Amino acid sequence: MSNPIPQRKPSSDHPTDPAWSEILDLGPRPDRKPADERQRSYGWSDPAELARIAPQTTGLQFLQKMINGEVPSAALSRTLAFDLVEAEPGRAVIISRPAEFQCNAIGTVHGGVIASWADTAMGYAIQTRLPKGTSLTTLDIQVRYLRPVRPEDAPVKITGLAEHVGRRTGTARAEVYDDRRRLLATATTSCLVLGPS
Repeated sequence: MSNPIPQRKPSSDHPTDPAWSEILDLGPRPDRKPADERQRSYGWSDPAELARIAPQTTGLQFLQKMINGEVPSAALSRTLAFDLVEAEPGRAVIISRPAEFQCNAIGTVHGGVIASWADTAMGYAIQTRLPKGTSLTTLDIQVRYLRPVRPEDAPVKITGLAEHVGRRTGTARAEVYDDRRRLLATATTSCLVLGPS
């Protein structure tokens, strides 16, 4: 069986080098079985619009508006198919329905998807305790995967709990449960609290 990846090495690290074009060509591959015709389409709101609206309220008020449909959900929630369903001081809950499009090559939901769910729930939990005019960004995240997540495990509930929220940093933890109340994953995070820009 021939190696489909070109053996020529790029002469530079720059992606415009012609060798990179050959390596990065993601077109049809005759050595691979064609994918079946499963498709998914979805829309999302302009992230810049959310970024403009968010600082005008406290973090909790903003998330409650998102739950009530007064502001659109984050674009990532459409991509990864999850919804914010609860927000109260120090706590946020998102729900996802694991699906085939989230799966890796062995038929389980990719760990990066699970990490994104946890990151979102923990970030929202910290956000519930932030004053007007502030936001946050993740500094680090650690995820422990305890069980594989499969599409048949839907729905999955991800609860984020803020442990500490200060002027400059916040920490939180998350738990991911399936519909049978089995613990699937746990996570912790540290976030940087950002003041007005």
